[in-house]
Amino acid sequence: MTIDIMSTTTDTSSTPAGAATGRPRPGGTDSRTGRRPGGRDFLASLPWIGPALILIFGVVLFPAVVMFFNSTRDISISGVDHGSVGFDNYVEVFSFPYFWPIFARTIVWVVVVVAATVVISLGLAQVLNKAFPGRRIVRLAVIIPWAASVVMTTMVVYYGLEPYFGIINKFLVDIGLVDTPEGYGWTRNPATAFAWSIVVAVFVSLPFTTYTILAGLATIPGDVLEAAKMDGAGPMRTYVSVILPQLRGALSVAVLINIINVFNSLPILKVMTGSIPGYDADTIMTLIFKYIQNQHKVDVASALSVVAFLIVIVIVAVYVKVVKPTKEV
Repeated sequence: MTIDIMSTTTDTSSTPAGAATGRPRPGGTDSRTGRRPGGRDFLASLPWIGPALILIFGVVLFPAVVMFFNSTRDISISGVDHGSVGFDNYVEVFSFPYFWPIFARTIVWVVVVVAATVVISLGLAQVLNKAFPGRRIVRLAVIIPWAASVVMTTMVVYYGLEPYFGIINKFLVDIGLVDTPEGYGWTRNPATAFAWSIVVAVFVSLPFTTYTILAGLATIPGDVLEAAKMDGAGPMRTYVSVILPQLRGALSVAVLINIINVFNSLPILKVMTGSIPGYDADTIMTLIFKYIQNQHKVDVASALSVVAFLIVIVIVAVYVKVVKPTKEV
């Protein structure tokens, strides 16, 4: 018996996309329900994304709204709200004589700490990615600055720099960088205290950045490195032309998170520079703290917090626009 294949073949050339499968056409409606997709899918996903949305609202959006509301009020030392003052608190913030120097110092603080952290972490990750005896112990040791309290780490450095009994200061004297232990107070000078704050910030930021880069190194295929070697590329050329481009995603995440964390960092600068009078070692975060603690101006501190929040948003937006961290290599 002969079967006419032509008669049993289904002509799909004129079938609209999505009609045979029942799937929605791009930008169109679902052929089975006649409605646009999205609403039902969103409702179905609510049990899964609901807790995250609640957390975002409770931790980010609600405090931001309250902070902006407080920034437009006249709040006394005891916390009594005396009514709206419009944007007078913002005028006071920008008319503060040290605001722009503090703003510039904040940018220097973020750029130097993040850049130094990334450069050092790239070297550490490359070393820890090699096989050597005791590598697991060394990797665990790298986590210690991350696991330890930031305040505790900063206090160790702070007292280590004391002129009379500080072990760090004594070491600097022994190697000839300082003439006498009593001759220099590192934490009593705004410039040196700020510089040592940068050192501590880099130290406590290394573990996260190093492990993020290590995770990126683990995803690089071995055959890619072998191909570069077969093509005659040396270690430096391989690292610059092959490894670094493959680390784009890991580096982008590490830099972005470090920018946010370093900008909002308070404990390190509070411990290292908190006893120095004036505003010559302050960033925006420590200035907010001083408005609350010393001047008892919660409303002005709220306005400064809103300004800091907007600065972070702008920095992150520019970074994402320029770097494009989700772009494929």
